[in-house]
Amino acid sequence: MDTARLSRFVSGLWDDEIVPQLVEYIRIPNKSPMFDAKWVEHGYMDAAVKLMETWARSKLAALPGATLEVVRLEGRTPLIYIEVPGQGDDTVMLYGHLDKQPEMTGWAEGLGPWTPVIKGDKLYGRGGADDGYAIFGSLAALLALHEQGVPHARCVVMIEACEESGSYDLPYYVDHLAARIGSPSLVVCLDSGCGNYDQLWLTTSLRGMTGGNLTVQVLEEGVHSGDASGVVPSSFRILRELLSRLEDPVTGQIKPKELYVEIPAQRVEQAKLSAGVLGSDIYDKFPWAGDTQPVTHDLAELVLNRTWRPQLAVTGIGGMPPLDSAGNVLRPQTSVKLSLRVPPTLNGAKAGEFLKQLLEKDPPYGAKVTFALEKDGSGWNAPQLSPWLEQAVGDASQHYFGAPATYMGEGGSIPFMGMLGEKFPKAQFLITGVLGPHSNAHGPNEFLHIPTGKKVTMVVAEVVARHHEQSAKA
Repeated sequence: MDTARLSRFVSGLWDDEIVPQLVEYIRIPNKSPMFDAKWVEHGYMDAAVKLMETWARSKLAALPGATLEVVRLEGRTPLIYIEVPGQGDDTVMLYGHLDKQPEMTGWAEGLGPWTPVIKGDKLYGRGGADDGYAIFGSLAALLALHEQGVPHARCVVMIEACEESGSYDLPYYVDHLAARIGSPSLVVCLDSGCGNYDQLWLTTSLRGMTGGNLTVQVLEEGVHSGDASGVVPSSFRILRELLSRLEDPVTGQIKPKELYVEIPAQRVEQAKLSAGVLGSDIYDKFPWAGDTQPVTHDLAELVLNRTWRPQLAVTGIGGMPPLDSAGNVLRPQTSVKLSLRVPPTLNGAKAGEFLKQLLEKDPPYGAKVTFALEKDGSGWNAPQLSPWLEQAVGDASQHYFGAPATYMGEGGSIPFMGMLGEKFPKAQFLITGVLGPHSNAHGPNEFLHIPTGKKVTMVVAEVVARHHEQSAKA
């Protein structure tokens, strides 16, 4: 394979077609079902599917025998399913998603979630990097191989539409398509992060996630605070006490031992190596306010905190009026949305059950306390890389990034990976992505670093080709 020729082909396709397609994709507010209950009526999800389907179909002629179907199970989000014939008996699965997180506030002037803006090497807007580029990058990699006549195994591409809601529809599609999918020996996922834009980053683990809405109610309606304070306990104070059962309010450490696992020695060593590569970039990438500091300056501990330890975030609040309309009223209730990241090997469903019991039992003052679980996905810990794959990703990183590949866990969740790990225990995994420093997925000013998108595409092409070489030797 001519790597220079592959680089030119992929770069040209990105410049001529993929970036313009992503610009149009960013304009579509196709929020995940959790954030748009009327997604069917609004039609944005279908618009995003149509955009990707149309482009992909225009490329099928260059992939002989390839087929595309938009699969629609009753009452579920759609799924784009593509099959590309190949050589040999093995199968490669390439995965991505097309649904998006909600808008979020705080976008810089001239930027917005549905307003695509290109500044230098960055394409700003919601969903380009997470994970709209996946279908384009996956097909571009296969097109690059065909352009040189380089053989590859049979490939299936699956692009789902509810990953940001926990991928609750995906198991039904995997079961529905099981006979057509077969048993992949290599799974490629482009929905992850990268520690920097200078080299290839392989994701070795993903945290699980549980969470929901915690509500404390003390009254049926609000009353004058001068009359009730000191008599009626504050719902906010009770909520603080309940959260302290879970999280140390001083250190931020999660208290219950039931939410921890033993961290594998290899992951500890990889965390130390990643910390050595990244240095203070581990925390410098965040938009700190004032003199705020990270929870520790031990870099390896920061890596382990965000990859293998449970951590809590309060992501929403209800029952409080805005400041400019907050009167002297003792409010009847306070609600918060909790997002608890749990270690990769901890059972997410059991963590959710534990969390609900912990927060609801023995409520202070007999207050009405409810915790409504919304999600409980388990994480994922990658199997050990086969020697051929470790060599392939190392070579590909040198070819296209000019630097060695690096390995690190991610703090986020991709529910599909845990499910695939269970269904295909013998598969190898190439999990990577373009979400690097300041790319700010889910937040304001999200961007796709275009050069990294191109290079990741090149890496995928080379690894898929090397996979076929290895399969032919077996």
